[in-house]
This record gives sequence, structure tokens and C-alpha cells, in this order.
Amino acid sequence: MAAGPFIIPDKAVLNIALGLPNAANTFKLSYHTSGWTPNPATLEVFADVSNEIAAGGGYAAGGITLANDTLTISGSTVKFTCDAAELTATGGPIAAWRYGVVRAVGTINGKVDPVVAYFLGDSTGIDVPATTVGNKLTFTPNAAGICTVAKAA
Repeated sequence: MAAGPFIIPDKAVLNIALGLPNAANTFKLSYHTSGWTPNPATLEVFADVSNEIAAGGGYAAGGITLANDTLTISGSTVKFTCDAAELTATGGPIAAWRYGVVRAVGTINGKVDPVVAYFLGDSTGIDVPATTVGNKLTFTPNAAGICTVAKAA
């Protein structure tokens, strides 16, 4: 199944422009059920997000840490991306989910755990089924990055 495109909340654009990604930051990816309805106009920090899947099957509360996050600047375009991340379901399944949320951990620009972007796990808007024991739940960012912010011409 194909994941939906990343959606950058309105307020995240400002945080990204102010230098959200840098070598000192840690970024996490968390998975959330259909009980959460994102609002890109008001979503800014992780406290605005609800209905995280239950810990278990190899998934820890708060999500998984993303590795090798990078910020590149080319002309007036800023791109944020990271390596692929995966979890293997062990000791039980990883729960079904609908949304993935990428956030910075800590206080940045006065915001606690600012959200960078979120996405639908399945572009058709249905839940991604539980990941059964022994199988992998893999997150692979698009080649274009998690988010790209460009100055308007």
C-alpha cells in the first residue's frame, strides 16, 4: 500500500524556517489511530496530537527515533529528511494505525516537541493493519524528503 504525502502543518513552516532541524535535535516518528483528526491550521506541537497506538510488539510509547536527519539548503529551498526506520514486531503485533507524525524532541523556538509533518499510512485513508509478529513496519521517506520549504519567487 502507498502512504499518503507528508502534510506540513501551517505553524511548522515557521519552525522549519527558523532552523528546526539541526545536528543537536532528535526526531521521532509516532503512529496514531483514526481517533485523531489532524488540523493543519492549528497543529504545532506533539501535545496537539492524540490517540497514539499502544506500546507493544516492539513499538515504544512516544515513537521511534529517526537516524541521520539532515537539513540541506539549495538556493532558496530547505529540505529535511532522514534514513528509513523499521520495527520488527516481537512478542505481539504492532497495533493498526492511520497517521504517522514526525516531531522534534525538546524545546525549540519556545515550542515543546514541535511537529514537523504528518502523513496518512495508506493514501486511501484506511487504517494500516496491525504488523504481525516477525514482520517489519518500515518507514521510508520520499526521495524529495519529509518536507521541503521554498521561498516564493
